[in-house]
Amino acid sequence: MRIVIIEFISLDGVVQAPGGPDEDRDGGFDHGGWSHPFFDPEVVGGAFGDALSRAEALLFGRRTWQTMAAAWPSRGGDPFADRMNGIRKYVVSETLTDVELTWNNSTRIPGESAIARIHELHETEGGDLVVMGSPTLVRTLLREGLVDELRLLIEPVLLGGGKTIYPDDGALRRLELVSSVTSEAGVHVCVYRPVSV
Repeated sequence: MRIVIIEFISLDGVVQAPGGPDEDRDGGFDHGGWSHPFFDPEVVGGAFGDALSRAEALLFGRRTWQTMAAAWPSRGGDPFADRMNGIRKYVVSETLTDVELTWNNSTRIPGESAIARIHELHETEGGDLVVMGSPTLVRTLLREGLVDELRLLIEPVLLGGGKTIYPDDGALRRLELVSSVTSEAGVHVCVYRPVSV
């Protein structure tokens, strides 16, 4: 499976809490819900719809999985929500127990074996393994060279600090721009793929 990352991201590289004010206040982050003014169903919603339509499964870090698991089951009845609820989901966690995996079709990947298990999933045939949010997990996947495609929804806002997906290990990683579209609200939906250096 290809591993595809899709993220709302600010101009200064922040991905923290795009969905709501109390989504993630770590580090005193005060701008939760910052992506809402820039959402449009056609371009931004279409980017997520396209990623989900190609997905065989979703992959989350614990915190993002918990946020999604609290929100999506009650939103059934539209095609996107039904797909989110029905698709296979993996969550990387050292703390969640299998009993806590109440969101339909969720499977825990223990933190200590996460890289090995994700390598196994990456090597299997099938559709995409899509990661939304989950900045800690995405940093690890980028560092490990496990990302096949990076879909960034770059929003015209500066947040002044917060969680990012980018590794800070000093390594050079080249990407090629595969496609780009801009919404009327100024969101650049850019699709990148890694280039060997």
